[in-house]
Amino acid sequence: MTNLWSIWSLSLVTFACFGRGCSSHCPVLECWFLQEKKQGGASGSQEKILLDVGTEGHHRAASRHAAPDSSIRTIYSVEDPAATLCHRSLRPPSGSTNKPLCEISSFLPQPSSVKWAASLTESALSPIHLQADWLAGTLQGVGGELSVSSVLRAATGTSELDVVLSVTTTTVAVKARLSEPVLLDCQFWADPASPQSGFAVEWRYQYRGSGQLILAYDGKADRLSDTLEEGAMMDIAELHRNGNASLILQKAKVSHSGTYICMVYRPHLLAQVTMELEIAEPPSLSIYPTSLPLTVAGQSLTVHCEASGFAPYALELSWELKNPDGTTRPLGPGRLTGHRQAWDGTYSQDTRLELDTSTLDLGRGGEVTCVGQHSGGTRRASVTLRIIGFSTPSIEDSMAMVGVALVLYGLIKFVSWTFIPSGSSEAAESNKKEK
Repeated sequence: MTNLWSIWSLSLVTFACFGRGCSSHCPVLECWFLQEKKQGGASGSQEKILLDVGTEGHHRAASRHAAPDSSIRTIYSVEDPAATLCHRSLRPPSGSTNKPLCEISSFLPQPSSVKWAASLTESALSPIHLQADWLAGTLQGVGGELSVSSVLRAATGTSELDVVLSVTTTTVAVKARLSEPVLLDCQFWADPASPQSGFAVEWRYQYRGSGQLILAYDGKADRLSDTLEEGAMMDIAELHRNGNASLILQKAKVSHSGTYICMVYRPHLLAQVTMELEIAEPPSLSIYPTSLPLTVAGQSLTVHCEASGFAPYALELSWELKNPDGTTRPLGPGRLTGHRQAWDGTYSQDTRLELDTSTLDLGRGGEVTCVGQHSGGTRRASVTLRIIGFSTPSIEDSMAMVGVALVLYGLIKFVSWTFIPSGSSEAAESNKKEK
């Protein structure tokens, strides 16, 4: 858990740095403004715009940037007190061809229908604050290290936007081992000057078209929903203190792989980020027999390799031979069995290799290795194959044959001493002298 809490602490420091505006400058973001298709009208369209981002007081001292593209006709001045849109991954190095992804669309404030956010709009009244132009922004940082979802407000008919709600994650794609703790980062910031108050957080899980609620929290009523996933938790104190809505899975399971959605509700507002979690457990390889007998050229042997305890099920099993001179060559996949699934969701698979020394060019043998290539890591298991009687014997072959000869000679002497009577030898010797 030490590493987990270290990562969590680092994320808190980073987010706090956002709040203090520790970045020296904010980027000018190129975004696509997506116009939805109107009912009975033309299809949707998209327009390239610029977001001139700054922190507090930006509208009063906004610099007017010239559009780098003559087709860009709209430039918005964005005030982001939390500096969430100033993250380094949204500012690629000059001349870089990799750019952050940014999409802006119209947003319609409305009450939420979920029960853990119902307390936010109990009055059923829409405040005057909502009478404005509302936009929703979705941004992905360069390298996939950041995902941001923001709700922005502008006085009707103006191009000066204020960020009123931001949800961010720095764990866009996470890979974890079985039984390890997993942290899914989710931080949110809400404009403290907004007349709207209260918040709610919801975590959902989706996999192959099906989904379920993990947990939810009504921050206004201080009510936590029943946790539907064993070992899933949030730190409620950090949630209120720093807007840290991160989800902790105390012990990763195969069934945890999938898409996670962190949703933050404010009265009439919603922003969300998604994360992909992959539980990648490499295989454990067992090879048998664990010791191969001394083999004569022309003899056949069968070697088995079992890969077990891996997830996901995609695994590439193969064999290779490392010759005495150190070179390695492939021997193919062997005969593969189908996958078998264990009670904990992990998989196992076998491969069998026929070592026919009369048809395969195995030389004097070497190290036969079973290789399992998996998204969780590559694993190997080896056994030594020794072949004698191959063309010119090696030193090892010669020593082995000498050893066999000595054993046979000793066996013959032992039999002769044990089973041939000494009297028979003396009689034979006496007959020879008489003749």
